[in-house]
Amino acid sequence: MTALSPAEVIWMDGEFVPWDAAQVHVLTQSLHYGWAVYEGIRAHETGQGLAVFRLRDHLARLARSARVYLMELPYSQEELVTAITDLIGTGGAGPRYVRPLVYLGYGSMGVALDVSAVRVALAAWAWQEPPTRDWRLMTSGWRRNHQDAIPPLAKATGGYVNSSLAKLAAVRAGYDDALLLTASGHVSECSAANVFLVREDVLYTPSVEQGILPGITRATVLALARAAGIPTVERPVAHAETYIADELFVTGTATGIVPVASVDDRPTASSGCGPITTVLRDAYQDAVHGRHPMADGWLTPV
Repeated sequence: MTALSPAEVIWMDGEFVPWDAAQVHVLTQSLHYGWAVYEGIRAHETGQGLAVFRLRDHLARLARSARVYLMELPYSQEELVTAITDLIGTGGAGPRYVRPLVYLGYGSMGVALDVSAVRVALAAWAWQEPPTRDWRLMTSGWRRNHQDAIPPLAKATGGYVNSSLAKLAAVRAGYDDALLLTASGHVSECSAANVFLVREDVLYTPSVEQGILPGITRATVLALARAAGIPTVERPVAHAETYIADELFVTGTATGIVPVASVDDRPTASSGCGPITTVLRDAYQDAVHGRHPMADGWLTPV
């Protein structure tokens, strides 16, 4: 759970409005039916000031998600880039978390939604890095949404009920996060993070047909691994492989790269941050802060 640090303004439908005035009607369609798509984006400190990491990639995924849910974005990618960088600029110095949201506004009720009532909001607030520690995972009793039920390639709000059920159960049981499996028992992902494991110096991650959201951080890690000469394989991952992995880590925009110490109380061979995880975590930090050779193509200055 991330605490909100209120900012001065939120961007709503092309206008900056005071934070406390950024409200919607209680009968807003998306509030009732979970029909909205969103992104989580980070702005980091670099040697040249604040810069947003992979902003255009996030906005491209936002547009794809909206298309899956039959919503036509009323703003171009470049208009949203400008809006986000301007919004971050209103908040002063320091890292920021950015939340774009595309949703259906007030105007009708019923599951035959009025998909023309598209609204867009952008929020940005001060971000503090979570405490650094290796995670303990618990395999969830909830299975990941099947791709024939809810499209996993779209980052939609309604689908995260599945994630919340799993996460709450894991946290209440004393773990850091839940490991969700597919209906066939293969590894899918954590509640809001992709999963990687290392065996015999090869990096494995579940392939897209395992019901995952193909994360921007996941794509970054794969690119950094290949640049570092680490073999990478995307394929179905058996649940038991997480018990015998040399290293295990999870990735996400909010968390970055987090080593996994154990799954279902079975320690990984490295019992946390192994050598390949360390290489990739350091490379990722260099990338988001503008120190990695690949960073130039990934950073948008504020």
